[in-house]
Amino acid sequence: MNCKTLSRAGFAGLALAAIAGTALAQTAAAPAAPPAPVPNKGDIAFMMSSTVLVLLMTIPGLALFYGGLVRSKNMLSVLTQVFAIVCMVCLLWVFFGYSLAFTNGGGLNDFVGGFSKAFLKGVDANSTAATFSNGVVIPEYVYICFQMTFAAITPGLIVGAFAERMKFSALILFSVLWVTFIYFPMAHMVWYWGGPDAVGTAAKALAAADAGGKAAAQAALDAVNADAGMLFKWGALDFAGGTVVHINAGIAGLVGCLILGKRIGYGKELMAPHSLTMTLIGGALLWVGWFGFNAGSNLEANGTAATAMLNTFVATAAAALAWLFAEWAVKGKPSMLGMVSGAVAGLVAVTPACGFAGPMGSIVLGLVAGVVCFVFCSSVKNALGYDDSLDVFGVHCIGGIIGALATGILVNVDLGGSGIPDYSSKPGELAVGAYVLSDAFMAQAKAVLFTLVFSGVGSAILFKIVDVIVGLRIAPDAEREGLDISDHGERAYHA
Repeated sequence: MNCKTLSRAGFAGLALAAIAGTALAQTAAAPAAPPAPVPNKGDIAFMMSSTVLVLLMTIPGLALFYGGLVRSKNMLSVLTQVFAIVCMVCLLWVFFGYSLAFTNGGGLNDFVGGFSKAFLKGVDANSTAATFSNGVVIPEYVYICFQMTFAAITPGLIVGAFAERMKFSALILFSVLWVTFIYFPMAHMVWYWGGPDAVGTAAKALAAADAGGKAAAQAALDAVNADAGMLFKWGALDFAGGTVVHINAGIAGLVGCLILGKRIGYGKELMAPHSLTMTLIGGALLWVGWFGFNAGSNLEANGTAATAMLNTFVATAAAALAWLFAEWAVKGKPSMLGMVSGAVAGLVAVTPACGFAGPMGSIVLGLVAGVVCFVFCSSVKNALGYDDSLDVFGVHCIGGIIGALATGILVNVDLGGSGIPDYSSKPGELAVGAYVLSDAFMAQAKAVLFTLVFSGVGSAILFKIVDVIVGLRIAPDAEREGLDISDHGERAYHA
């Protein structure tokens, strides 16, 4: 090889080295993709604790609260019903309920999810679920467990409306059908959406797009926003379950007690609660567990969770006192049962608003709910003559309606609220959106009306189906004897 050849080879080598160096420099200068968010151990601990608190409010909280309100011959039956519902729904939730509530449902996505995560397919210890903050996630297993407790308590609430007269077999069949065709779709319609990161990423792409790419970027953002349940897209706000849990269960309970009819001797015989001590214990456990219900619905430990916690304190206290003094004024005596009932009414009313309202607004909400629910559980119920055994409609449905409608008002920043959440105007962070009272209130009103119709009509159909298959009501002699013996062959008390 001559010198000329060597010079050409050397030049080619230098050129290749220069090209490689330039490429490496460009690679080093290119921004690296952001790492996937990792769950924070504090958020995990907070959500696991909240989940256990919601279970506590169901068993033993709700079971004891209801059990103390019925006659002693039916105490054990109520405990059994609530406990059995919890166990059954836990299994249905992981079989297909979680998938129906929190996955894309294709052509039916406005109303219900699909089966892509049936039997928790594709979910493992490394899977994560979005929260309400950009870049913040929790383990999906934790989210599954938390939402499982909501699904478990909701049909348990319905039990109180027709306590002391429904067959255990009918209740179990109805509960299976109800969570499948009513609760899971309602949870999807209100709470399913793409999450803050999906919205933020699409909004960032739109902001960075040039003139030629604006249309495509806008279409991508629209697609992300469209991947949500129908009531969510309406703009309905429900922080912890005013529509999904309380109105949903309350109207189903009213339908059930009307279809089953009154208890034997209702209005003629004394049907006083057999143990208000048990009711107080259960009611107190409900309040304690409700902190997991409300604060936990924020899905992370931050200031919004603290807001929900404070509101759960003050709204409940206000409603308990409002019911107590209203009853004192009307009936001449303040009752412990009235105060505990008022506390539950306050808990129900603040549930949809707890993360959106300010503390002073929550106090006003509690005062209103305590008085209005008292009127419905006494004057309205007596005037219409329906036998809602444990006032499920008067407390949960009416309290839920008050809270849901009030959320559209109390979310206003000028009233101390947090404001309408907006993830698009400042991509990558949560901002406060424009607030228009009429729009916000109408979104809440539409959600309330839809829930009443969907759950009311759907529940009536399911009750009729169950009546045809196994019959709804126990025999008169068995009802007189009590469900403890007739349905379960055992007694709550032997003294």
